[in-house]
Amino acid sequence: MDRLSSMNVFLRVIERGSLSAAGRELGLSPAAISNQIRSLEDWLGTRLLNRTTRQLTLTEAGEAFRDRCETILSQVSEAEAAAAALQGAPRGLLRLTAPTTFAIRYLGPVVAAYLARFPEVQIDMVLNDRVVDLIEEGFDLAIRIGELTDSNLIARQIAPSRFAVCAAPSYLERCGEPSRPSELADHHCLEYSLRTPAGRWLFAGPEGQHSTVSISGRLRATNGDLLRSAAVEGLGITLAPTFIVGEDIKSGRLVPLLQGYEVKPAAIFAVRSPGRNPPLKVRSFIDFLIEWFSPTPDWDCWQAAGQAARS
Repeated sequence: MDRLSSMNVFLRVIERGSLSAAGRELGLSPAAISNQIRSLEDWLGTRLLNRTTRQLTLTEAGEAFRDRCETILSQVSEAEAAAAALQGAPRGLLRLTAPTTFAIRYLGPVVAAYLARFPEVQIDMVLNDRVVDLIEEGFDLAIRIGELTDSNLIARQIAPSRFAVCAAPSYLERCGEPSRPSELADHHCLEYSLRTPAGRWLFAGPEGQHSTVSISGRLRATNGDLLRSAAVEGLGITLAPTFIVGEDIKSGRLVPLLQGYEVKPAAIFAVRSPGRNPPLKVRSFIDFLIEWFSPTPDWDCWQAAGQAARS
């Protein structure tokens, strides 16, 4: 257990008055917050909080421990600030892991620009679509896309990850264009094998109504870039992140479909190990990513232009 991190969680719970409010501030689930509080109590051998369905109150031991936590974390913060002042600039080896397609398409220019700004940093980047254990495998940072599972990791969103249903003009000339999700049942759909639930695409309509459509086609794959290439060649309709198909839509190689219907968006996160103050190389790289992709990532520029034209 990282006791400093758990102390910080404990203070945030007291300040915010609930596990869920503290979790939203820290980017942790209520279950993760509860586990950290329980670990502290097990370590101390005493209860710190009285919990009911309506409120949290401090025990006598909790009040004494809160005062100590505030003192300890304040002293740690002062020590870190003193060390950072001596450090002056990010330096050292930054080990980073990221999904293959996203990294190849978008991280090369970011990394080059970051290294040019901070010449005392070296980056070791591993491209991997599996979810790695940052602590066990010795990574400082991971880029992850989609919903995050419950964990003690600290996450910051660096960019949105929206979805588009699209097909090539040649396919639409041959097979027609669906006007509503239910019509996808009559089309050749290109399926990303790792999406759940399998064989189904979920939509929210113009009035907020939800629908689930069963889809089928002649090609399934675990790689979005392969499905994008098949769609460009006219093999069928794909549902893909805009960071994969945005340039093709912008150029006209793919045509966005069902634009009155929305697929639940996800997000792209920078995820790091728990700890109140990560190394400067980690903090600066996360800040650099957020600055680079804000306010609208390149892959969504076609969407922004379309919204401006309609307004």
